[in-house]
Amino acid sequence: MAPDRSDEYLYYQALLGAWPADCGDHPEADFVKRMRQYMHKATQEKKVHTSWINPSADYDAAVANFVEQTLAGTRSKPFLAQFLPFEQRIAFLGTMNSLSQLILKIASPGVADFYQGAELWDVSLVDPDNRRPVDFAVRASQLEQMLPLLCDSSPRFDMTAAVTEMLEHWTDGRIKQFPTVAGLRFRRQHSELFLRGDYLPITVAGKHADHVVSFARTLGQDAVLAVAPRLVATLVGPEGRWPFGQSVWGDTELELSGASQPRSYRNLFTGAELTFPPENRGRVGVADVLGVCPVALLASSGLAPRVLERRIL
Repeated sequence: MAPDRSDEYLYYQALLGAWPADCGDHPEADFVKRMRQYMHKATQEKKVHTSWINPSADYDAAVANFVEQTLAGTRSKPFLAQFLPFEQRIAFLGTMNSLSQLILKIASPGVADFYQGAELWDVSLVDPDNRRPVDFAVRASQLEQMLPLLCDSSPRFDMTAAVTEMLEHWTDGRIKQFPTVAGLRFRRQHSELFLRGDYLPITVAGKHADHVVSFARTLGQDAVLAVAPRLVATLVGPEGRWPFGQSVWGDTELELSGASQPRSYRNLFTGAELTFPPENRGRVGVADVLGVCPVALLASSGLAPRVLERRIL
């Protein structure tokens, strides 16, 4: 019998992680080939039934056939009918993890490290799969389309509508590329804040306090606030709704008293202006911050929100 249970379980895990966001119900031949190559390498290096030094042609062929049958063979239809609903939920939750990781990476102390090509969803397997050439033409084209949101401060560009549209079509990766570009441009423009600014954790209170990570970077009167959800599976429900708005966050609040001086902020991704009145004693609802976008970078009113240039790189 091949693959054995351990290798079969490994295959399902890898399949969940590597399934392309825009794959649909039937994988392309290239993806099937990539999964065969991955399982061949994995079983060789596991050294249980086969290895690079002592290969088992029978086991290797059986594993390759198993991959082929589950994805493109006569048994693929019943398998994919069970696999795809689970994969779609895992992919959505992974999307939220990716966006939260992105915000934390941009705003945290240290160097914001990005792989080439990781501006969009990166579901590469181990080498050599992760050495495939990056399609820079797609990334440049999508960036060119969103440049008005990044480079023009006039009110004719509805950033909220643009972000909503990106969320509706999240599989194309623009909802990851846009905050990547906006965040890095802001970080470049205000490098002193990120290089020398203090790191101040922000306390979260309320029903879903355990589902939010937030902190401020401050330098003098300037500040930027990072807000990112965590452990969102219980928040989004089985229908997979985006974790933003009052219906999700309820009474959950950020406690900003003592963490940051400014009371007025601008959301870098939606353009929304947020004012925290003194009578609120430094408290602001997470639903107000994450009103239409599931992650946020808020710049204090004294900081320019965007770099006014059209240069792509």
